[in-house]
Amino acid sequence: MNRREALAAGAVGLTAVAVAQPKDAPLNPKNALKITKLETFLVQPRWLFLKVHTDAGIVGLGEPIVEGRAETVATAVKEIEPYLVGKDPRQVTHHWQAIYRHAFYRGGPVLTSALSGIDMALWDIKGKALGVPVYELLGGPTRSKIRVYAHARTPAAIKQGVANGFTAFKTGPQFRRRYPRYIETPSQVNYAVEQFAALRKAGGDDVDIGIDFHGKVSPALAKVLIKGLEPYQPMFVEEPVNCQNHDLMAEIARGTHLPIATGERVFTKWGFREVLEKKAATVLQPDLCHAGGITECRLIAGMAEAYYAAIAPHNPLGPISLAAGIQLAASIPNFLCQEQVSLGEGYLKTPFVVKNGFVDLPTGPGLGIELDEAAVAKKIGHQWKNTESFDEDDGSVVDW
Repeated sequence: MNRREALAAGAVGLTAVAVAQPKDAPLNPKNALKITKLETFLVQPRWLFLKVHTDAGIVGLGEPIVEGRAETVATAVKEIEPYLVGKDPRQVTHHWQAIYRHAFYRGGPVLTSALSGIDMALWDIKGKALGVPVYELLGGPTRSKIRVYAHARTPAAIKQGVANGFTAFKTGPQFRRRYPRYIETPSQVNYAVEQFAALRKAGGDDVDIGIDFHGKVSPALAKVLIKGLEPYQPMFVEEPVNCQNHDLMAEIARGTHLPIATGERVFTKWGFREVLEKKAATVLQPDLCHAGGITECRLIAGMAEAYYAAIAPHNPLGPISLAAGIQLAASIPNFLCQEQVSLGEGYLKTPFVVKNGFVDLPTGPGLGIELDEAAVAKKIGHQWKNTESFDEDDGSVVDW
């Protein structure tokens, strides 16, 4: 055999390896696969779960939701269903483009959240059909375990979280009695700083603690609060001002050495492009239930990498969202930490387990989770709405 013949034989061998079917894959890639229906159901405490069914019996899971607008998003999913039924779910990016671009009024929280949940479910189906985790389809794992953080508002909660295996937390600014005004008294500012200092003391310097202003603090007050917090080194300051004004957030970012984070109310690559270009944040928090699902958040992570920004997926929602975030975290180089409020106890057959601040890299196909149908059936239905907040002194409307 001459050199040319040897190279040709090697190329044939490589091709054969590339298309070899994994032993545990339930479906040959050449087999037809069609979507048959989309099914949404409200799940307590405030979630919306999605099942995308196929004619092969493979079911994809997603979590399309706008908090407080679950039924609105469920309607949006139903409106998208006629496009998807009868189509091959494995054309994930093609379907993303069609759902997003065939809507004349593009973007916004409702459409993009519906698309996000569908995207998760399609990736879940594709991974299950091939018998591999989603992160394998995104280039393979970049890490062997995924760091997660919990929520805590008191020193006791921090200590309990540490005992439960967490090494990172998030809290919010705590003010004495009333809602913060546009400009606050030294007493109120000092109280809020002291509350965070108490959390830092409880956790120690080996624990990370982010603080979320939730966009409800005025720019004037945010600057004062951040200066007071700097000695206690928060992991990040999230939404120091309303996320709609990236110029103002960039101004605040220039005035502190603390990392600024934002993203839970920013949608698609186009929204995050402005954040990055204006240097408004160095920690991006795309929510996989809102920003465009796994497809879009993977692109956002790539954009962030070019700006040396980290990704900390936002997730105050359910275990399907968590599973999708973990798949993303496993496939990107610039991952920071994954938010969670439920590891899946009472929802998943095998909940996630935190050990020394991390969960293990999932190995199951697709999103790597399976719903505990009997447990979830007991939690169907909710009427959760956003809190309607008013100033205690004069009755004026305040941000939630």
